[in-house]
Amino acid sequence: MGGFPSEEVTVEGKVKKISFHNEENGYTVATLRTEQKKGEVVAVGTMVGLQLNESVRVQGRWKRHEKFGLQLMVDRFERVVPVTADAILQFLSSGAIKGLGAKTAEKLVQHFGAATLQVIESEPERLLELEGIGQKKAEGIAKGVREQFGVQSVMLYLSSCGISARIAAKVYKRYGAESLDVLRGNPYRLVEEVHGIGFKTADQLAMQLGLPAESPARLRAALKHVLRQAADEGHVYLPRRELIAHAEQLVGSAVSQRLPDVLLELAKERLGGVVVDLSSEEPGVYLAGFYFAEVKSAARIRTLLAGEEQEAQQEKARPLDEAMIAEIEAEQGMALAPLQREAVAAVLQKRLVIITGGPGTGKTTTVRAMIAALERQGITPILAAPTGRAAKRMRESTGMAAKTLHRLLEYALVEGEGMRFSRDEENPLQGEVFIIDEASMIDQLLFFQFLRALPAEARLVLCGDIDQLPSVGAGRVLQDLIESERVTVVRLQTIFRQAEESLIVKNAHRINRGLLPEVAKEGDFFFLEEGRPEELLALVLDLTARRLPPFLQADPIEDIQVLVPMRRGTVGVDRLNESLQGALNPPSPQKAELQQGGRVLRVGDKVMQTKNNYTKEVFNGDVGRVVALDAEEAEEAELTVAFQDEQEPRLITYQLAELEEIALAYAVTVHKSQGSEYPCVILPVVHQHRVMLKRNLIYTGVTRAKRLVVLVGTKSALSIAVRSQDGQRRHTRLSARISGEEIGE
Repeated sequence: MGGFPSEEVTVEGKVKKISFHNEENGYTVATLRTEQKKGEVVAVGTMVGLQLNESVRVQGRWKRHEKFGLQLMVDRFERVVPVTADAILQFLSSGAIKGLGAKTAEKLVQHFGAATLQVIESEPERLLELEGIGQKKAEGIAKGVREQFGVQSVMLYLSSCGISARIAAKVYKRYGAESLDVLRGNPYRLVEEVHGIGFKTADQLAMQLGLPAESPARLRAALKHVLRQAADEGHVYLPRRELIAHAEQLVGSAVSQRLPDVLLELAKERLGGVVVDLSSEEPGVYLAGFYFAEVKSAARIRTLLAGEEQEAQQEKARPLDEAMIAEIEAEQGMALAPLQREAVAAVLQKRLVIITGGPGTGKTTTVRAMIAALERQGITPILAAPTGRAAKRMRESTGMAAKTLHRLLEYALVEGEGMRFSRDEENPLQGEVFIIDEASMIDQLLFFQFLRALPAEARLVLCGDIDQLPSVGAGRVLQDLIESERVTVVRLQTIFRQAEESLIVKNAHRINRGLLPEVAKEGDFFFLEEGRPEELLALVLDLTARRLPPFLQADPIEDIQVLVPMRRGTVGVDRLNESLQGALNPPSPQKAELQQGGRVLRVGDKVMQTKNNYTKEVFNGDVGRVVALDAEEAEEAELTVAFQDEQEPRLITYQLAELEEIALAYAVTVHKSQGSEYPCVILPVVHQHRVMLKRNLIYTGVTRAKRLVVLVGTKSALSIAVRSQDGQRRHTRLSARISGEEIGE
């Protein structure tokens, strides 16, 4: 079929079969019947709006799939405009034009002949000449034909500007026939309105279109892009000077003097989406959503604290009953330490309580005692956590139902409104006391949504370890609440005897104090020294697949988790996953598998969801196993993953085009492991990852393990990590707003 795999070829043919088409991104697998090749060609790529029986011209390169043979990977695609009356009739009868059937198509071609398409596009009023076609139907036919050829114009235009077909498909899906008008009017709209298009792509388009470098649209887009990027890095706002400096790097110093004025104009606009907060000496610039989330969260916290003070003055708080505590201790076979008793008393007396402490200090025991005390008061608390894994652990440790915060707040698709939280001020949650675990993972936006739905008279308990990595999303909620010095905080410090015997617990606290961990020949904490990257990779594989499973009596896939600071490098997530998959789940005639995007997925693989999918109700960081794979037809492949839910596994099915949402998870980053616990953790610590080697990262990785930690790498890299505190403080003002230092509303 002509050509070497590297050659670019052009093939023209008629669409015989569409095996797969994704409406979201235009990804299509189609079979073309082609005259010049006297056969059939399987074309794979972005082909928006492709219809059966239409003639197309595709450009691309041949690629031989080891299972499905030769395929043409499409780079460019265009419709071949039909010119003969027969070809036009076939096109109009194909179903491509909504509301146009075969009989009407035949009437049109009989009346207008080879000029039919030209008449429809340029003189649609002439369609009224035919009996049975009214004004509305004529307009619909004209619109349909323009759309069919309009998408081609957009795709070709964007391609000429160096924009990929995948991005072009997203543009057309968002704007349809108006795509070119939007692009020529203000390409920077794409940054906010089309997912996956950033400032640099829009800027490239704008330069191609000849927009001036000092264009207000360009400067506004740069400012908002920097703010969004800062939010991705954890900042709720940016100091104005820092924002201007970063934006200058995007737009160039020649036009940077205009940035302050453009920022001022943006903040003055009702729909500008930016707020400049002047409540502090250094003005802070927020994306509007983050500003209102922070301000209103602080106001809600102050209301909770005011209610707490009022109850104290009226002596409404329930006292701690020592006899009741003794009963609880006897029932649960435990003896509470003084600080644990203080925490139990606090939940009966305060509206907002934070319980924090490192591993082995009894947070779970304290929560169980709290629940028992509340139940004796006739109160059944509501339990929740940020992730499904954390909610499942909470349920197992307390014996009570626990939900994710999204589930609790009933986050779901609402017709006509998209995804939204059903619980809010108008429809609050039901309950008297709410206990939230793993609170260090809660970001500012989610915290605000929860506070909105919290009943006016409710009590709130937040449990978490403030020394772990902060939330993935913007904010540092738990730390800010503590730093406000207005909230009741119980810091559990006593390491209980059973936990004290664990080197995992002991070393976690040593690392947190900036000390190197202690290692022994026996126990639950080991350090294996190896500095050569390839040998270190081999060591991790040997530990995971051969040495540790019999030592722990454990399943190497389910019970052993490799945690890594970074994705790249010889012992980064990507290379490790490829190698671990080969060692732990090798190919077999009994296992279906699929090659996709340069990787292999097969039944039995451990995988992770890498982005929030609210429709499927699976979220960034959720881990599951591939339990089924229908890959008989590659283009129609379906993959089913069993995710561990709050109570039992849920089966989620992915189509071929959705597989970009999941990744192998034999190795994951430490950040992705938050909220999880594993029987065994293997943690490489090497100089390759130096930029990420921080104390809280190593501490978080170590505290994910329940039975065994194995650090592998070099002592010098470990020393760097333990002695390096994360110097970047996130920009937030929640603490100051709660304490009253700044109000800013």
